Amino acid sequence: MTSPENNNSLEQFISRLQFNDDGLIPVIAQAHDSREVLMMAWMNEEAIIETLKTGQVCYYSRSRQKLWRKGETSGQTQTLKSFRIDCDRDTILILVDQIGVACHTGRYSCFFEEVAKDGTTRVISTVLKSPDELYKK
Repeated sequence: MTSPENNNSLEQFISRLQFNDDGLIPVIAQAHDSREVLMMAWMNEEAIIETLKTGQVCYYSRSRQKLWRKGETSGQTQTLKSFRIDCDRDTILILVDQIGVACHTGRYSCFFEEVAKDGTTRVISTVLKSPDELYKK
């Protein structure tokens, strides 16, 4: 059975999301096949629309103050498989097909440091691609 919410337009859906004061909403990207959490980033309304319409993941870069199409400079792309919202409508979870690495450090996931109860940390994944190689000009 289809929920009435599923029939609403994209604009109506977006109007129900809880953006922060900067017009942004946090997004967790997860690999659709392994379910590994890849990264956390931000989207604004424009990035959400582009992602849903094109199927290619687009974020909003807070440092550059512009849309950031994942892979546009590195070639490490994310294709959208599923777009989900949490119960409070203030966080997005996207399941993606990750091509290459997700992290700018050259690791598959940005979550590569594990913290023990005593506060010590250890790196739990290796660099798969040199950041210099990722961002050649």
